[in-house]
Amino acid sequence: MSLVIPPDRPIRVVGDVHGDLTGFRAAASGEHFIVQLGDLVDHGPDSPGVLDLMFDLIDTGRGLFLLGNHDFKLARVLSGDKVTISPALALTLERLDEDLGTRALAEISRAPAWLHCGDALFVHGGFHTAMLEQPAPQTILGRAEGVLGRALYGEATGRRQPDGFPERSLAWVERIPAGLTVYCGHDQRSTDGRPWRTAGRTGGSAVFLDTGAGKGGHLSWIDLPPRV
Repeated sequence: MSLVIPPDRPIRVVGDVHGDLTGFRAAASGEHFIVQLGDLVDHGPDSPGVLDLMFDLIDTGRGLFLLGNHDFKLARVLSGDKVTISPALALTLERLDEDLGTRALAEISRAPAWLHCGDALFVHGGFHTAMLEQPAPQTILGRAEGVLGRALYGEATGRRQPDGFPERSLAWVERIPAGLTVYCGHDQRSTDGRPWRTAGRTGGSAVFLDTGAGKGGHLSWIDLPPRV
């Protein structure tokens, strides 16, 4: 059960799933290797079904997922950490049986927070230049700070949006090196239901794939050629 993207397989980069099993089944069909950008659980109707499908992709060598903040919080609860449990997380926990919960804790604990693969970098929340110089930490529990915090939550401004959620800056896009594309989710930036692309001053670019799956929108993905 490798956490490495096969170099000879076409890739399907899948945005935040949030319990949308129907959308995730559609994304997982075909011959592409699935790189899911995190936030498998919460909000949507079938987080356990999404976890089951993701673990089957891992077991059969057809995919992997990155660490998202919702997955991270689920693992913290399953490990016994004291965290504030949102209604969405409470529903996920209510539907998990013991075996699936044990597997979820194991897989989330070893999920990479980012993957750098040639001219692409895959991450859930936001880019940091240190991601090009160091591998993502493994077996992560506890508070997410530093580069790991950037990977899970993006770049916070310290202010709150009108909806009460933290405001996040996209200043990190300006620091993406020329020739590199960062594929991420976490924030729903699209206004037309398609993945949203933006470029930075240094020549790099970012693609945001969260289009609201499990929260009233739909699941999006992008297909990439083999990385050979």
